[in-house]
Amino acid sequence: MNRKLRFGMIGGGRGAFIGAVHRIAAHMDGQARLVAGAFSSDPARAKASAADLFVKPERAYGSYQEMVKAEAKLPADQRLDFVVIVTPNHQHFPPAKLFLEAGFNVVLDKPATFDLAEAKQLRKIVQKSGKVFVLTHNYTGNIMVKQARELVRNGTVGDIRKVVVEYPQGWLSTFLEGQGEAAKQAAWRTDPKRSGAAGCMGDIGTHAENLARYITGLEIDSLCADLTTFVKGRKLDDDGNVLLRYKGGAKGVLHSSQICIGDENMLNIRVYGTKAGLEWRQEFPNELVVKYADKPREIWRRGNGYLCEQAKKFTRIPAGHPEGYLEAFANIYQEAFRAIDAEVHGRKPPKDLDFPTIEDGVYGMAFIETVVKSSKLGAKWVKFPKA
Repeated sequence: MNRKLRFGMIGGGRGAFIGAVHRIAAHMDGQARLVAGAFSSDPARAKASAADLFVKPERAYGSYQEMVKAEAKLPADQRLDFVVIVTPNHQHFPPAKLFLEAGFNVVLDKPATFDLAEAKQLRKIVQKSGKVFVLTHNYTGNIMVKQARELVRNGTVGDIRKVVVEYPQGWLSTFLEGQGEAAKQAAWRTDPKRSGAAGCMGDIGTHAENLARYITGLEIDSLCADLTTFVKGRKLDDDGNVLLRYKGGAKGVLHSSQICIGDENMLNIRVYGTKAGLEWRQEFPNELVVKYADKPREIWRRGNGYLCEQAKKFTRIPAGHPEGYLEAFANIYQEAFRAIDAEVHGRKPPKDLDFPTIEDGVYGMAFIETVVKSSKLGAKWVKFPKA
């Protein structure tokens, strides 16, 4: 890379949570800079947010439609190298489609789209465009998650028999979405017109599914899901339990909830094989527990020389200095930048890229659709579709 990459952002303005996270992650390693944006669906707020972020007025747009037209006309030495989309789910597909078709690389927050049909259509657009598409399932960027995947791949765990993954939160244990502007994040996530067919399961259950698949490599054969809406007046699920049958015979349990009072962001996974077990907790991301039947359990820690090369590659600071959520997000961006830099300069992409793609997006939307279908059928077993 001989210069910083230029990027624009759609969404993520005043009052947004995930937009700020993306900006921190994209800037962490000094390889990119924010130069343009349509930061809100409200033109006035979009322009005000641009000023907050020191984006020049001429590249502060009132809409993403205005943005794509103007940016596409700029000369190569000023043009965006990629765009980051951090809008509510119903506004993922339209801007992604427009920017890909206009020749821009795209980084998109998860889940990929509003529904599975849109995800499949977006896959065709990505494939036709030849551009880089990155989906930010950020937890796979954690160093010890990469180490866990290596222990599965190198045979340390043996043949996988059981996967238990859960993502409990408690922030929606009351009717938070009814509290006006102060509850903006809750409002769109619990609105079927903006979030999609699932609430909790679409918001964080997809993270649990993606984490399990990333570490184990297992594909779902069928599932049985039970979704519940506990909070009176809520329109989407706030709790879900899923039994999983994986191809090859392994079994899984996936639990996702946003009404678990007292839990903050307790994503965790346990993988049990014929030789060993693994355990990783997002709230303690620097440690991976490896468990055996005939000897004491081991605690592997980030930053040490005994880790695999992939884990070492993403380590920024010495052992004992915690790296977590923001660094994991930045690791996704670090890999995205390798691909985008190659695309911008007409080179073939590196063969060892490690970030979620449109295929992960389609799979995630198939997961949501199948979970909702199973639950509506009264928690019946449903075959997982070919994504």
